Amino acid sequence: MTKKQHSLFGGAMIIAGGTIGAGMLANPTSTAGVWFLGSLVLLAYTWFCMTSSGLMLLEANLHYPTGASFDTIVKDLLGQGWNVINGLSVAFVLYILTYAYITSGGGITEGFINQLLSSEQHTVQIGRVSGSLIFCLVLAVFVWFSTKAVDRFTTVLIGGMVIAFILSVAGLISSVKVEVLFDSMVQSEQQYLPYMLGALPVCLVSFGFHQNVPSLVKYYERDANRVMKSVFFGTAIALAVYVLWQLAVQGNLPRAEFAPVIEKGGDIAVLLQALGKYIQTDFIALALRFFAYLAIATSFLGVTLGLFDYIADLCKFDDSRSGRTKTALITFLPPLLLSLTFPFGFVLAIGYAGLAATIWAVIVPALLAKASRRKFAQSNYLVYGGNFMIYFVILFGLLNIVAQLAMQFGYLPEFRG
Repeated sequence: MTKKQHSLFGGAMIIAGGTIGAGMLANPTSTAGVWFLGSLVLLAYTWFCMTSSGLMLLEANLHYPTGASFDTIVKDLLGQGWNVINGLSVAFVLYILTYAYITSGGGITEGFINQLLSSEQHTVQIGRVSGSLIFCLVLAVFVWFSTKAVDRFTTVLIGGMVIAFILSVAGLISSVKVEVLFDSMVQSEQQYLPYMLGALPVCLVSFGFHQNVPSLVKYYERDANRVMKSVFFGTAIALAVYVLWQLAVQGNLPRAEFAPVIEKGGDIAVLLQALGKYIQTDFIALALRFFAYLAIATSFLGVTLGLFDYIADLCKFDDSRSGRTKTALITFLPPLLLSLTFPFGFVLAIGYAGLAATIWAVIVPALLAKASRRKFAQSNYLVYGGNFMIYFVILFGLLNIVAQLAMQFGYLPEFRG
């Protein structure tokens, strides 16, 4: 009897779920300087480079035993120095994102449960701590159980996300105005190119899925073709969602009207308030809140699944029940405790996560592909484009590092609306 293969759809959903997060809600604000056509160019460029770097990681991963993650591969191909840098980058980004999702998801969980259990006669307040604990523990069970459990539950969540997304953007897309979308109104600033480099790092963070590549190699039993297709289709779904969201927002809210939204750091409530001048947003706000919650949950599952497998490889824990329990404790306990102690403290740290993500999700995968081609004469899978593509991806990473450092020191112009 032949063993049943896992579906391609499930793998694509893991990638899409880990890629699409609540951060996408800030994309229209972050790319307001380059506006709609500029944002399409940046999103397509970032999607291509990030997908290519993910496949480079796959190419290197296939030369090592099933279950091997960044620690094993980087140490062997690039040496201990790069392994330390990469390990710190991976751990920092994944832990910070897990912390951010627990904090945000806990707050929304608290609000939903309080609203559900309260009545006119009796008000229930479960508190932020309880909300964070419920959010983290319920989802952590799926990661502890298996990748297949994450696949199944993520598929359900993304189904809900799709429904909520369609409900929230349908009204906005139907009212898109061509003169707003292409910024042909005279009152807005007509410069776009100066803001291109500054918008690039935001797009990069929107396509982070690389922590799931080793998990999919294990999931598909080293079938490179199925992993490649899962990565491609999963990231393509994310790109399509981002483009629709850009269209919905930047086709209704004029570029000059983004000033108050930018001033509040892209806060979704302020964005909806600004949109309210042009379209009725009461129902849209409810649908967006539901969408944001599901986006946080799917991103949490995608990020922690990658962190779980990384910890298991780093600490050499086996796949038994006790081994997975030890891995789960190291994966979830630190960010959970940090979230309970500092429920509003992730904003400063998250600003530096993009720089670390550039190292381990762009630079390191390209270097791994180059090193693996030197070390191994035969390969079951090679990324398209040869050495040119490796340098193309490295250039993309360097541009992001330059952009992030230049923004930190105030050398790039900032669009204020």
